[in-house]
Amino acid sequence: MQIISTIAELRKRLTTERAIAFVPTMGNLHEGHLNLMRLAREHGSCVVASIFVNPLQFGPSEDFDKYPRTLDADCAQLQDLADVVFAPSVNEMYPEKQTVFVEPPPIANELDGASRPGHFRGMATVVLKLLNIVQPQVALFGKKDYQQLHIIRQMVAQLNLPVRIIGGETVRAADGLALSSRNQYLSKTERGEAIFLYQTLQGMRQAMLQGARDIERLQKRAVEVLTARGWRAEYVAVRKQSDLQPASPMHRDLVILAAARLGNTRLLDNVEVCLAG
Repeated sequence: MQIISTIAELRKRLTTERAIAFVPTMGNLHEGHLNLMRLAREHGSCVVASIFVNPLQFGPSEDFDKYPRTLDADCAQLQDLADVVFAPSVNEMYPEKQTVFVEPPPIANELDGASRPGHFRGMATVVLKLLNIVQPQVALFGKKDYQQLHIIRQMVAQLNLPVRIIGGETVRAADGLALSSRNQYLSKTERGEAIFLYQTLQGMRQAMLQGARDIERLQKRAVEVLTARGWRAEYVAVRKQSDLQPASPMHRDLVILAAARLGNTRLLDNVEVCLAG
């Protein structure tokens, strides 16, 4: 496995590769990332991972400075999974102030984007830069960041990028908590409570499978239950899988998305729901 930190060196290394599978990450890897790496091996003879904490997608009051950076440990985990690790510095990715951005679709201003203005613009910009640098045939992203995956797919389709986007299923701890690099911010007590977000979404899913169709009531009740337990819910929303627009009782392929704060930690989760016709 090669660890490369410059764009020029990476491009030279990949010149002769014709089946590149790419997994972009911000590091501090967990089993969710590693699962994407294993999936990548099924789609490419050369597997590339990037490790880069992107300043453009963090707001002024967010955790860019304290976001965990664990490059040595990450590379150790990738030793048997990646052929190349691209670990650039901020100056390598942004040698001058970035003044050209990807303008994401309007959905970027809803759900996660409503409380994180500019986040998806920064995310889409760095993903486009990375895809241009690596030039993979396949790129893989986790479904835990469902809205992010949707925006990336739209960007790739509308900008005619020659890359296939594959979504990897959310990997969970034994108790159901979606794995995330930010889970380590949770105290022991908060970690025990954290599974309740997933349980809440699962409860909504089960209710819908059993015939509940009052979406507004389901969403409102979920927020009330979380709030009663000390959570600060930013949103709980039932949307169409296809375009993340609000769902109605006639729609069948749905996703329930939520973001909520437990103490100082912001947790994100979602579950898909496919209703019978």
